[in-house]
Amino acid sequence: MTDIRKMPILPVDAYTSQEWFDREQRRIFSRTWAFAGFVEDIAEPGQYLSVQAGLNNIFIVMGRERRLRAFHNICRHRGTQLLRTAGRTHKAITCPYHDWTYDLEGRLISVPDQETQFPQLDKSCLSLKAASVETWRGCLWVHPDPDAGSIMDWFGDVEPHLGPHDFDELVEYPDAATCYDVRANWKIVVENYIDVYHLSHLHSGTLAMYDHANAEFGFVGPHFAFREPLAEDYASNIEDNSPAPLILPKDRLGTWVPMLFPGIGFAESESSWSTFIVKPVAPDMTRVENRVRVKNTSDRDFLRQEWRSVSYWNRKVKGKYAAESGLETGDPMTGGDFTAEDVFACEQQQKSLLSPHFEHGPSSIEGEKPVRTHQEIVMAWLDE
Repeated sequence: MTDIRKMPILPVDAYTSQEWFDREQRRIFSRTWAFAGFVEDIAEPGQYLSVQAGLNNIFIVMGRERRLRAFHNICRHRGTQLLRTAGRTHKAITCPYHDWTYDLEGRLISVPDQETQFPQLDKSCLSLKAASVETWRGCLWVHPDPDAGSIMDWFGDVEPHLGPHDFDELVEYPDAATCYDVRANWKIVVENYIDVYHLSHLHSGTLAMYDHANAEFGFVGPHFAFREPLAEDYASNIEDNSPAPLILPKDRLGTWVPMLFPGIGFAESESSWSTFIVKPVAPDMTRVENRVRVKNTSDRDFLRQEWRSVSYWNRKVKGKYAAESGLETGDPMTGGDFTAEDVFACEQQQKSLLSPHFEHGPSSIEGEKPVRTHQEIVMAWLDE
């Protein structure tokens, strides 16, 4: 009998071809909820930010009545993108090309030279095309479909597996925000994130504070849930070992590291909660954006905690492959060496896919089961 664990679920083309990449953009990333930011990113009327959701560029704006709305970032005249990145507009949104202007509710309110150039124009028929926006767990989310339904229809079942932190008690730690490119397909980055088998090997030094042998993991719908306890020597003196003040009660310590489909990673440890947003750029290029939140405490207490944790990290946490990655290393608040290790492994794997001698080897029974399941989920979405 053939062992299914030795069979490739996705072909090599799935990681290298433009055709596969384009299909995924259409059939996966254009049909799922996308992370857009934290709720405080849009806190005042007129504030906006834009985000790419598959083939769709969407912006969120807060209206004068403090309601959030999302629109496709497309002028109804010639399709020019209206807004770039993030910022604030006081009363209206004006296209940079021909000055067509919309209010914060998306209605077309002004067309230059309308009387002579567009005498029959009905502005009420040319409002911006709506998308969906919701807030969930302190974050902003968008969906290209204006009738996407509740975000809880998509994330509700996995929510109990996302860790017990209280988002309202945390503040962003801007010095820990990172954005970097990985020269590998987005699925390789996601599969590395959910590969339990590699934790005690690639990260044997850098993640020594966790008990990998007792990890609990599995899929809830298309979303991957993961939790593991602290290693005994790290937990025994957690107040001194942790690099930042604890955000969890002592009886709930550990790490929760889910990967929400298709590429939204959350990483909650005893002292921080981070986002790990996977953004496909090309068949062999992925951008990863991280933001970190910590306990709202004084700068003095935070610095004192970092200083107290130095001895444990110097003794126990040793990294590898840092030089090849070009990433800064050794800072537990930014991911440190284990991020460099992951980038190195992903990029080396991507390089091998181009070799005519490459072939899939056996897959571990439990540790790489999430990788196989993820590939099955991807295939199912592409076949719909």
